[in-house]
Amino acid sequence: MQTGMHHDREHCVRAVRSKDARFDGWFFTAVLTTRIYCRPSCPVVPPKPENMTFYPSAAACQQAGFRACKRCRPDTSPGSPEWNARADLVARAMRLIADGVVDREGVPGLAARLGYSTRQVERQLLAELGAGPLALARAQRAQTARLLIETTALPMAEIAFAAGFASVRAFNDTVREVFALSPSELRARAPKSGAGTPGVVTLRLPFRAPLNPSNLFGHLAATAVPGVEEWRDGAYRRTLRLPYGHGIAALAPRPDHIACRLTLGDLRDLTVAISRCRRLLDLDADPVAVDGHLRTDPSLAPLVDLAPGRRVPRTVDEAEFAVRAVLGQQVSTAAARTHAARLVTAHGKPLDDPEGGLTHLFPSPEALAGVDPETLAMPRTRRTTFTTLVRELADGGLHLGVEADWAEARARLLALPGFGPWTVDVIAMRALGDPDAFLPTDLGIRRAAKELGLPATPAALTARAEMWRPWRSYAVQYLWATDSHPINFLPA
Repeated sequence: MQTGMHHDREHCVRAVRSKDARFDGWFFTAVLTTRIYCRPSCPVVPPKPENMTFYPSAAACQQAGFRACKRCRPDTSPGSPEWNARADLVARAMRLIADGVVDREGVPGLAARLGYSTRQVERQLLAELGAGPLALARAQRAQTARLLIETTALPMAEIAFAAGFASVRAFNDTVREVFALSPSELRARAPKSGAGTPGVVTLRLPFRAPLNPSNLFGHLAATAVPGVEEWRDGAYRRTLRLPYGHGIAALAPRPDHIACRLTLGDLRDLTVAISRCRRLLDLDADPVAVDGHLRTDPSLAPLVDLAPGRRVPRTVDEAEFAVRAVLGQQVSTAAARTHAARLVTAHGKPLDDPEGGLTHLFPSPEALAGVDPETLAMPRTRRTTFTTLVRELADGGLHLGVEADWAEARARLLALPGFGPWTVDVIAMRALGDPDAFLPTDLGIRRAAKELGLPATPAALTARAEMWRPWRSYAVQYLWATDSHPINFLPA
């Protein structure tokens, strides 16, 4: 799939006529006669081709004067797979906008994080997405507002504030413009439910099918740090450090969505929490494209056919994952969890979990920078690696967030003591989100490769993996799956 798919009119018309959900989020269909925009899979009778026009984003549709379809709800489409599969300026900007940076820091803050001028950022976003950062952030605020209107009993003034609007008037005007309904009309149309618990939002996270939850939830459950994460009653639960406070996410796989329950100390964090949960579970991936490419290798094809739709388990906190990668160097999963749990108990910020089970946030780099290395139960060389990493993270010398330049981050990591290719690539895969990271020295990968008749030496395996580009991170998941985690994930 190529950038700017909305320019391929013939392809877009075919997708709309076939109601192909794989293209939801790739582009949006605006109907000239009704002034409504839809997702490609909208269940209504497709309009005539001459009445269709296509846009790369919901924000571009809104700027052109179209309102969201009440039937297919295009604001609830999965995100475009491009933003998590690319490392250029536009992709990094879109990840930051999804993380709420424009609402918190404005467009100048967005540009500063990217290292470009405001004008450069605005020009590139407008060229590729048909909308600038303010319009893209506004569309996201509208989506958050709708979610709060329909799933909570909060007063509208509180929803306006929580969704990031500067005033109730701006909130009302935006909701009417985007959805052609007032906030109160949106609430009246929503399915009736109880008042709910204050600060708790329940929602569905959409994804592109297929999705195989085994490696995704299995890995998260198997490596869960006590107090921060747990697997309970068919759901993965973990604590979240957020811009305005903290939260707890509970995520459970369902056949056509991920059930998500967010408990938030401040509802202004809702958009960020949703974005981080989606990123954690790699829900914006395009599994048909990934699996189709990996099937071209006859040795991988049987693994893909056996359980298609594997995702790359990522993270909600890039700095946390980097620290945990160092703790896990040359030790078992159980030992790594023990090391991490000790740090959590000693240096993590305590919190209350209404359901019990979770007790702390994972310690921030600033908190870990004050740890006495002599208290760490690990070899001296790894203590040096640990203290150097947390100092770099705390001082801002190393950036691993959604705005990170992948090549620059890799180079900075490799320059740190104790960081070899395996550690750097696993951080690139899980924290930076690089879809093409590869681990040819990993013992599990080499063992799986040998069983499949693939070259098992790192050099030969790397050469063979050239044909898996740009999806080598996903190939890793299929190879690791030959040694799967024994947990039953899907509900009966």
